[in-house]
Order: sequence, then C-alpha cells, then structure tokens
Amino acid sequence: MSLIVGVDDYSSESDIIIIPSALDFVSQDEMLTPLGRLDKYVASENIFNRQMVARSLLDTLKAVNEDERDCITVLERVGRLADDSEPTVRAELMEQVPHIAIFCQENRPSIPFAFSKYLLPIVVRYLADQNNQVRKTSQAALLVLLEQELIERGDIETLVCPVLVDLTAPDSNDDVKTEAMAIICKMAPMVGKDITERLFLPRFCEMCCDCRMFHVRKVCAANFGDICSVVGGDATEELLLPRFFQLCSDNVWGVRKACAECFMTVSSSTSQEVRRTKLSSLFISLISDPSRWVRQAAFQSLGQFISTFASPNSVGQYFREGEVGECYCVHPQNSTEEKPRNPDTTDPSLRESPSVSPQDSIPEQELYNSFHFWRMPIAEMDLDMELLQHGESSQQEPRSYGSSSQGKTKASAPVLDRKQLEELIENLEPHIDDPDVKAQVEVLTAALRATTMDSHLEDAFLEPRDLKGGHHHDNPFGVHQMPLIGDHSDMESRTSTLQMSHGDDSELSDSSFSPEDEKKSRHQDVIPQALLDQYLSMTDPSRAQTVDMEIAKHCAYSLPGVAMTLGRQNWHCLRDTYETLASDMQWKVRRTLAFSIHELALILGDQLTAADLVPIFNSFLKDLDEVRVGVLKHLYDFLKLLHQETRRKYLYQLQEFLVTDNSRNWRFRSELAEQLVLLLELYSGQDVYDYLRPLSFSLCTDRVSSVRWTSYKLVSEIIRKVASCQVLLADFLSELVEKFCHSHKWSGRQAFTFVCQLVIEDDCVSLEQFSEHLLAPLLQLASDPVANVRVLLAKTIRQSLMEREYFLHSANSHQEALEQTLVALQMDLDKDVKYFASVHPGSTRISEDAMSTTSSTY
Repeated sequence: MSLIVGVDDYSSESDIIIIPSALDFVSQDEMLTPLGRLDKYVASENIFNRQMVARSLLDTLKAVNEDERDCITVLERVGRLADDSEPTVRAELMEQVPHIAIFCQENRPSIPFAFSKYLLPIVVRYLADQNNQVRKTSQAALLVLLEQELIERGDIETLVCPVLVDLTAPDSNDDVKTEAMAIICKMAPMVGKDITERLFLPRFCEMCCDCRMFHVRKVCAANFGDICSVVGGDATEELLLPRFFQLCSDNVWGVRKACAECFMTVSSSTSQEVRRTKLSSLFISLISDPSRWVRQAAFQSLGQFISTFASPNSVGQYFREGEVGECYCVHPQNSTEEKPRNPDTTDPSLRESPSVSPQDSIPEQELYNSFHFWRMPIAEMDLDMELLQHGESSQQEPRSYGSSSQGKTKASAPVLDRKQLEELIENLEPHIDDPDVKAQVEVLTAALRATTMDSHLEDAFLEPRDLKGGHHHDNPFGVHQMPLIGDHSDMESRTSTLQMSHGDDSELSDSSFSPEDEKKSRHQDVIPQALLDQYLSMTDPSRAQTVDMEIAKHCAYSLPGVAMTLGRQNWHCLRDTYETLASDMQWKVRRTLAFSIHELALILGDQLTAADLVPIFNSFLKDLDEVRVGVLKHLYDFLKLLHQETRRKYLYQLQEFLVTDNSRNWRFRSELAEQLVLLLELYSGQDVYDYLRPLSFSLCTDRVSSVRWTSYKLVSEIIRKVASCQVLLADFLSELVEKFCHSHKWSGRQAFTFVCQLVIEDDCVSLEQFSEHLLAPLLQLASDPVANVRVLLAKTIRQSLMEREYFLHSANSHQEALEQTLVALQMDLDKDVKYFASVHPGSTRISEDAMSTTSSTY
C-alpha cells in the first residue's frame, strides 16, 4: 500500500511523487539489513529518498559498527552519493561528513585510512562545486574537521592545501577564488607557521595585488592581521608590509576600511621601530581618508593601535597595591617578540654597566628586584609626590654619582666627567632616530649640563630641546641625578618619571598656562605625538558630524588602554579628555567610562585616583541607572584602591543604590547584594554593623527571590564578620531573630531558616555561639503554621545540624531538644515535611533547595 500525494496538482504522471507509507516500510524494509536498505534507496529515482539516505548515513554506520567490513561498505556507498546530480543531496551529504568523521575516529580507530580515503577527497572536491550551497557546506565542513583535528597533517599538506592554492589561480572562477582565499586565511592559524609560510604566503601576497577582483583584495585585507600573527615578525616586515601599504591605498574604500579594522593585529606583529616610523604615518593617512567609512573604522581602531606601543621598551606603568601599599613600575609586555636593538655591538664605549660587575650574572629571580622595579616606602605616599620630593632633594645634594644618599649601588659606580659624557653623546648622535637612543641622549645631556650650570631651581624645568636641531641645551631634566647608563629599560623608566615631576602636580609650576604651555602639557615621548593628537581630537564635536556619531564612545572604550600605554607619568595628556568624556551628553559614553573606572584607577594609583577619578566616580553614582550599574558592578574593585578614610565616606552613600529609576530593575539590587558581600573585607566590624546591617535586612525582604537569596548569603557573611566581637554579634543576632524569626510574614520566618542553614554550612560562627543565640528560636519554627517553613526546617536539622558531631554528643544539652523536634517533624501532617525529616536525600544541595523554594514565592 502506498499513498499518492498531489495527483490532481500535477500535469503528468511523471511528476507524481510517491511517498511510502509507514506500513510499507514495516512490510518491505523490516526484512532488509541496514546495508540492504542503504543499497535500495541510494539508487532511488526519488530525490527525497536519496536525501534521507545521506541524512541517515551515521545511523547506518552505528547499526553495522560491530563489523569492520560493513563499515567500509557503508563508506564506499558514500562515493556514489557524492556523484549525485542533485545539489541538495550533495549538500546534505556534506553536512553529515564531520559527524561521520568523528564517529569513525572514536569507534573505528582500527581503520585510520577510512576518512582519508573515502571522505576527505569528497570534501576537497566540493570546494570547487558549481553549486553555491554545496561549496559553502563543504567549506564549513572543512573548517570543522580542521578545528577538531580530524585531518592528518600529511593530508593537509598533500590533499587540501594544493587544491586551495589552485583554486586561487588567476584563471579560476571569481567566486571560487574569493571563497578559497577566505578558507586559506581561516586555515592559517590552524595549520601553523610552517605550512602557511611555505604553501599559502606566496599566493596570499599575489592575491593582495589582484588588479581585477577587489573582492579578493578585500578578503586579504580583512584577514591580513591573522596572517601576520601566524608567520611572525620577520616575514611580516619583509613580505607582507609592502602589500599592506598597497591595500591601505587601494582605490576601493571597502579594502581600506578592512585594513583599518585589522591595523592593531598587524602592528602587533612588527617591531617597535617599524611601528613608530612606518605604521604611524600610514595610520594617519587612514584617519584622513576621503571616505567617511574608512575614517570611522580608523578612529575605532586608533586606541587599539596606540596600545601596541606598550612594549618592553616603552614606559607604561601598572599599579598593583599589596598588603603594605606597594607600587610597582612594570613594563607591559607586547605579544610580539622584539628584535633586540643593542648599541653595545656597535659602540664599545657602551659595553660597561656601572652597577653590575662583569663577573656577576643576574639570576632569574633577581630580575624582579628594586633595580628593575620601583616601590613606594609607605602606602600613603603618592608616586607623583614622592618623585617630586626626590627631585627637590637631589637638587640640594652634590651633583655626583658617589653621593652616599644614593645607596650602595650608586655609591660604587664611577663618576663620569664632562669629557666622558661628551664622548658618549657624540657616539649616540648618529642613532638619534631610535627612541631608545633618544632617551639616553637626553639623560646624558642632562648630566652634562649639571656639571656646568648653576643650581637654580628653575633650571630643572627648562623646555626639552629639539633633538633634530643638533644642539645640546634646554634639556627638560635639568640637574636631576643621572641614572645608571648600563640598563636601557631602567633609563627609560627613570626618564619618564623625572619628566612627570615637573607636570601639573608640581607645586613649583605656574598655575596659569598660556596656549603654548597647554600644548606642552600634552607632550610625551611614548607614542608618536600625531597619534595622540588624533586620539584627543575624538572628543571634538565636529568629529561626530564628519566621522561617527558614536566616536566619543569609541574614545571612552579605549581610554584605559591608551592610559596604560602612556603610563601614569603622562596622565596629564589624557586628564582633560577624560573629564570631557565623563560629562558627555550621551549616557552610553558615561556608561562606558563607569564600567572601566576601576581599571583606570589601577593604572593611575591612589593619589591620582583621589584627585582626578573620585570626583567623576561620585558624579557617576548620581547618574542614570544605566551609568550607575557600571560603577556598581565594580564597586569593590574601585573602593579597595582608595585610602581607608576616603573609602569610609562611601558608607553613607551605599543606601542610595536601593533607589533606582525603575523599581522593577531587580538585577540592580541583586548586584548590590553581591558587591556588599565583597565590601565586608574593606571595613571594620563596627562599620559593617552600623552601615551594612540595615542594607542587608532591607535586601532580605526584597520581593524578588534572587535578590533575597543573595542577601541571605550577605547576612551570613556579616555574622562571620562581627563574630569576633561578642557585643556586636549578640546585638546582630538578636535583631535577626526579632525581625525574621518572629516575623508576621511566613517569608521572613523562612528567610531566618535559610540564614541559619548558611551559618552552619559555612562555619560563620562557632557551634557554641550558634546554640546560644539561634538554636532555640530555630527549633520553635517546628510549630509554624506554614508548611514551607517546616519543610526547610526539616532540611536544616537533618542536613546541617545532625551532621555535626557537636549536636550528637550525649553530653550536649541541645541533643534532646533536637531529637524531640525531629520526631515532631517526622509525624507532621504534611508529607514533604515528614519526608525531609525522615530521609537524608544526598542529591539535594542547599542552593538547589533554596532556589526551588524561593522561586515559588516570587
């Protein structure tokens, strides 16, 4: 029996589709083997049947899994389906190939050649199929197979890569060429540097210059950074950068836009010198591109590109506050290995390091001592102020490296006279374009001037000289002591910190700035000044009209990375921009800053944070909920960086978070409860009792169960916090009993039981303290009129209290009360109460119990 569908709708009998009924399958196919059914329908003239065969190949393999010969037979039939003239059949087959390959690898490891012999050739052949759907499916299958590492490396090199390279030949179909190039770019990170460099890189470079197909050039541009990351710095600078310059000046704006979007990744694969001297000017050309879309993409990538200058040779700083208030000056690491540029190989005069004797070697663990890191002596002293004081004291001391106040390391260093300094500067001048050498020349020039100039205070703050001018005067470092010349990174770090001492925080500088002074305040030597100027211009209202309406948001998003790159000593370059963004009319801009202000505080340190970030942080606290949630999510991260007295001032403002623009925004209150748990460690027990106790009790009565559950955890942690003070503990637990255990609402009494369970499970107090203050009120709930309260009480007694040896000991005065309560609950009229009082369900966890009960009370 068969069902004939749609006979009246067709013009001829040849168009009639016959769909076998379920009874036909039972009667005709139940006697066939899996291979028999496969052979029957793979030759069917019905397209639907052949599609079903392709779709059921995996099930067929599972059915014959016990017989290796039958598995091979099934795979052989796949070849017949692969030659099907119907594209939908071929596409369906290709969708099943990754699943079949995984099955073969996991269940038939004895036939390792199966995939390579029967399936992989089909995948590769379909990459050039005439049907677009088949090609797309095969491309997706190939990527999945590579990600799952199902293709042997030898097969990748001999079967896959040559086909892809051939498909990108000049005479290949345009669509196929573009798709093949996209696959090559996606494959590169999976196959690694060796195969990419040998087999793909020459064709990739050729396709970057494809004059006829801009689609191919666009694909190359979009994936340029990934290729650079795979092949490394040498191949990038030698082979890829010339093509990248061509793509950045392509006559199609879409290609240039793609270059702007991947600029950071390309920059990360080059050396600092190439980044500074070549890529910077190239990026400036993209920022000033005629196309608005290109300019938009370039400005969005500007902050990311700037962050690539935070290499080991830069002067970025990272603030980490330890237990005793330590501050480390750390050079941020770049993802790309830098080629060492050591002047020692060319200049014999620079081979001596005065601070370390030639026979001494620095062990690995000593790489992180005070020679490479700078630590503040006390927690209350800011880095800027300490350097300023250090600079002032150094002016009063003799200008000699042998000063006893400089410690043993500097005291043992030889004193360099004027002639030696002049020789060093003369040897370095030919390499003045190198930023490292530039920093050395400036420091040496400062020391040279210190040997002849008077010790007037104003001489320490002269304008920096123009190095290209060739004259050695007007150095910004004045009579500050010269750092050791042996370590280049140490010199740059000291150079940058000395520059910082005469910035905005200096008490000796004039309070009023002329336009020229304001321009100088933006000067720094970490990144090309043109890049910084373009970044600072992102807050200009005209940019929003000519580039992107959300350009200020992009500026705010990348500001922490830019600040990290420039370093704390160059914060004066970004201060005005940050304040402008913080007062932007768009709440999305302020929201972005609010979410990252704690990261910026980590970079700037406590003194700059208190001066420049705390006022903005306070304004965010009074902003829209969309902005407030940013500071709320990282409230602990920010407050822990502040001094204790400043931190205590926010205790008064925490209650303001209970008020929101939309009372239905319960996630805001849930986040507050989670942050309060973290904040407990920052405050004393008395402060917690005075300010956080009311907040916790208020959150425990929230109408949303998720907020209440987090708040119960908060209450238990407050109990732990005040447990060391008997007076505070007794008062807190007394109020807990009064407000919740004796509450007229059953949800309050249930909350009390939750808290008691948490206190026991997390060991928040000793069992003696628990018995003294909480046990008796808890057991009284056995006669509560609401079954849900008695259910939770039964769980708490059976799962928490009775698990403790303390309550089972015969000498314990509470044992009898516990047993009597448990017996009463076992005789309860409610079957759930009776069950949990009688049985200990090991699979039931406290959080699951709580959420299952509270969710029903929302």
